[in-house]
Amino acid sequence: MKASFSNHGAVITHWTLKEFRNDAGQPLDLVPSGAGPEAIKPFTLSVDDKTLTARLKDAIYRVTVDGTAVGATIDATSQPKTIVFEAAAADGFSVKKTFSVEPTSYVINFGANVQANGERLNPVINWGPGLGDEIARAKPASFFSRSYTTPAQAIIHKVTPGTLWTSRGFERVRPQTAGSQEGGFLFAGVDDHYFASILLNEKNTQAFRIDYVPAYTPQTDDPQITGRYVAYAIRFHDPQDQSRFFFGPKAFEDLRAIDPETTRVINYGIFSWLAVPLLGALKWVHGYIGNWGWAIIVLTVLINVALFPLRHKSVVSMRKMQKIQPQLKAIQDRYAKYKVTDPERNKMNTEVMELYKREGVNPASGCLPTLLTFPFLFAFYGMLQQSIEIRGADFAGWIHNLSAPDPYFILPIVFGAIQVYQMKITPAAGDPAQQKVMMMMPIMFTVMSLNFPSGMVVYWLMSTLLAILQQQVTTRITGAPAKAASK
Repeated sequence: MKASFSNHGAVITHWTLKEFRNDAGQPLDLVPSGAGPEAIKPFTLSVDDKTLTARLKDAIYRVTVDGTAVGATIDATSQPKTIVFEAAAADGFSVKKTFSVEPTSYVINFGANVQANGERLNPVINWGPGLGDEIARAKPASFFSRSYTTPAQAIIHKVTPGTLWTSRGFERVRPQTAGSQEGGFLFAGVDDHYFASILLNEKNTQAFRIDYVPAYTPQTDDPQITGRYVAYAIRFHDPQDQSRFFFGPKAFEDLRAIDPETTRVINYGIFSWLAVPLLGALKWVHGYIGNWGWAIIVLTVLINVALFPLRHKSVVSMRKMQKIQPQLKAIQDRYAKYKVTDPERNKMNTEVMELYKREGVNPASGCLPTLLTFPFLFAFYGMLQQSIEIRGADFAGWIHNLSAPDPYFILPIVFGAIQVYQMKITPAAGDPAQQKVMMMMPIMFTVMSLNFPSGMVVYWLMSTLLAILQQQVTTRITGAPAKAASK
C-alpha cells in the first residue's frame, strides 16, 4: 500500500492499495473520500474533556522516523518503519502517536500516550467512516442487475473459539442497531464484501468497548452510489502502549498469516471446508494460465473428471428407473383404491421392492450421486463470490469483471438454453407432471444466474456442457437407453 499521514492531527488521510483498483481503474483508497472532507480520519484520538479533544485533533505534530526527522516521503518497501508523531505544550499537555508498518503486511501497529496535568489519559481511538470500496455500495440499474456485494457492516469475534459475530455469521449485526459492544473480543471492526478494518486483539486480549456509528452517507454526485459508511471507535479499559490493526483486503493467505481465526471474516458459507481447498486449487491453476476465467474453466474440467463416476452411476440408475416406470405405475394403480392406512397398502410396498430387486434397481442410486456433487457447486459458488482474487478480474470478450454479473446477460441466456437441451436428452424418471416441473428448472436457474458473478456462471455453463458430454460417454459405454417394459 501507499499510506499518507498528516501532521495536522497525526492521522491517516489515505491508505491506497497498489494491487486493487476502483471502478475508474485507479488504485483503491480504503479511506473513503466520498464521506466528505470533514469526516473523521483513522486514528483520530478523543478524550472525555472536549477542550483536550480539540487540541488533539488540531495540533501540529513533529514527525520522526526511527528517531530522525524526515521529509515528505518514507520508504518502507524493504524493512519495517516506525513513524512517531509528537506534540507538547507548556501546560504539561503532551501526546505521542506511534505507527509501525511492515513491507509485506496490511497490519499497522499503533500506540498512543496522552498526558495532561501529570496523568496519563485513556483516549478513544476513532477510526471514522469506512471502507472506501465504492463497489460495495453500487446501486443496481434494475432488478436484473442487482448488486450481490455486502455493504459495510459491524464485525465482532467473541472470545469463544469458533464464533464469529457478523451480519453473515451466527448473529446478524446491522450497523443501525449494533450500537456499543463491550467485552474481551478477539477481533472487532468493520468490513464490506472484499475489505476489512479490524482491531487485532488476539494477543493482549484486553477488554474494550467498541461503538458503531452508521452516520455517514457518501457525499457524491454519482447516482449509482448508495448505502452508508460505518464508523467505529474503540476504548480499552486501560491505556494501551500498542494495538494492532488490519487494514486491507480479505485475502485468505494474508488473514491466515495473522491468525487462522481471522479467515472467518470471509463468508465462504457452510461448505467453507471445501471452498478453501478449491481456492487453493484455483490459484494453482492460475499460476500456470495467468487468467482467472480460464483457470475457472480448467478447474471445472478437473472437478467434473473427478465426479464422472458418480454422475455415470446416476445416469445408469435413472435409465433403469425409466425402464420399469410402466410396471411401477401398474402396481400403484392396482392399490390406488386403498387408503394409506389400509393394511393392503403394505402389499404394494412389497411388490415394489420385489420389482426393484428383480430388475436390479436401487431408487437412491439415481439421486444420491447427484446430491453428492452439490457441495462442490455451493462451495465453488461461495469461493467465487467471496474471493478477492476474482474481484475485477478480466476474462475475455465483454467480460471484464468476473466478480460482477454479465452486463449483457449473454452467459446466463446461453446457460439456460444449454440446460433446456440437457433436460431433453436426460432420461427422466417419474410421471409426466413431475417431468414438466423439472423442465421449469432451467428457467429458474437462468433467472437466478442473471445476478450471479460472471465467474460463477462460467463455472455452471462449463459444468452443464461437461455433464452433456459425460452423458454421451455413458451412452457409448452402456448403450442407448432401453425401451420401457410393458405393464
